[in-house]
Amino acid sequence: MHFPDGYASNIARCVNVDGGKFTGLKSHDCHVFMQRLLPVGIRHLLPEDVVKPIMLLSRFFSQLTAKTLRKTDILQLRHDIVQVLCKFEMIFPPAFFTKALLAGPVNYRWMYPIERLLGELKKSVRNRAKPEGSIIEAWVQYESLTFCGMYLKDVETAFNRPQRNNDGGMRKEKLSVFAQSARPLEILDEESSFSTNDMEVAHWFVLNNCE
Repeated sequence: MHFPDGYASNIARCVNVDGGKFTGLKSHDCHVFMQRLLPVGIRHLLPEDVVKPIMLLSRFFSQLTAKTLRKTDILQLRHDIVQVLCKFEMIFPPAFFTKALLAGPVNYRWMYPIERLLGELKKSVRNRAKPEGSIIEAWVQYESLTFCGMYLKDVETAFNRPQRNNDGGMRKEKLSVFAQSARPLEILDEESSFSTNDMEVAHWFVLNNCE
């Protein structure tokens, strides 16, 4: 499974096969693994009574961290999580739902963007005796290169180079779910039909990219 550039770490490099565990995962990677990969990976491996609560928990966090959040959704999540908590025998802090109702969507107040920015600033330090000056010089260079890169049409830059998982084709739609450049598989006639696996892949992509 391939994610867009910068979406998450390479999970395959964090797997310790001998020890049977993950190493080097960041907090955001754990969220991606729990919300995106875990429900798909265990669907045909574990019994249904084990898979169902795990998938419900993954869906719960996916809805809670959505870009938009409505009060009715929070109240419904608060009602549904009770059954999930009973199945997992987990304990959440009392202010868990109250905080979401007062502060709004989680993705506007968590630390992931700030941690990533601080990590990039830390990498730019070359003179440890004067870290502030190193960060300022590196940031000015970054802003200058970014500005110039937006106007260099004949040079491959981060703004015009193809994506890592580019499948060809032209992007015509404006919807976010179709942001990835792609091409049709083939020309289908009235007698043609998709296989069950192709339909499951298409359904999974739409459900995991439309909010």
